[in-house]
Amino acid sequence: MAKRGRPTGSPQRPRFWGRHAVYAALDNPARQVRKLWITREAASLIVMPDDVPTVYADVADLARLVPNDAPHQGLVCEVDPLDDVFLDELLGEDAPARPLLVLDQVTDPHNVGAILRSAAAFDAVGIVTQDRHSPPESGVVARAASGALEVVPWVRVVNLARALDEIAEAGYWRIGLTGAAKLTLGEALKGGGKTCLVLGAEGEGMRQNTEAHCDALARLPISDKAESLNVSNAAAIALYAVATR
Repeated sequence: MAKRGRPTGSPQRPRFWGRHAVYAALDNPARQVRKLWITREAASLIVMPDDVPTVYADVADLARLVPNDAPHQGLVCEVDPLDDVFLDELLGEDAPARPLLVLDQVTDPHNVGAILRSAAAFDAVGIVTQDRHSPPESGVVARAASGALEVVPWVRVVNLARALDEIAEAGYWRIGLTGAAKLTLGEALKGGGKTCLVLGAEGEGMRQNTEAHCDALARLPISDKAESLNVSNAAAIALYAVATR
């Protein structure tokens, strides 16, 4: 299995930028921060770490460290990807009320980061993605996650169908979200129990084999004025539905 957040064959250390992403990385004892670039102004706002090599830089220098002049807010850090998180670790959690998220070919790093943020907000057990069909840990993911990358377990698997089988064996009711479903999510959630939400990529949705490994298919009851929702928005709404059922 690949490192958490790093697909197989991706040896580069990611760089994170922005206050939330960098602060969260520095506060995470499981995260190895290799280097920190920071402006004097930004440094005056935090307790500087003693164990991280630090370079004081100006705004223009930091802009050259991030892609397309991303909003670094005076901080950039280089990190090691987090260690492996395995599916059986998540499934061993005694947390029947906490949902689990499975993402099928959701490759956009902004969406994955936003989903991680919602997963943290609604206390999800974690997210599961297929290694070769998901983005690596990156500054884009970390910024969109707003610190959640450091607190939400992210499991990467080789075979998503097999992972869904294991999730079912652990007692989860697997609900795949698709606009073509007859049931609404509220109807599919009746009865409570451990819930796994499965979401596919925007446009294409879940693959047929992924749908076949769900116990129920459900849709969000949106107006016909909108064809669909962004996958990260759909994930947030679905997590709220689980939390308030």
